Amino acid sequence: MAKHEHGKMDISEQEKTFVGFIRVTIWATAISLGVLVFLALANS
Repeated sequence: MAKHEHGKMDISEQEKTFVGFIRVTIWATAISLGVLVFLALANS
């Protein structure tokens, strides 16, 4: 088994997954805020 060398692993797939997770989180937050604002305005 090869000795582990810090910083040599290909992490491109993990980076893509993380970027996708952040993008979905931002969209979900924006949609949730939009729904809350709509509900606040519709019930006033």
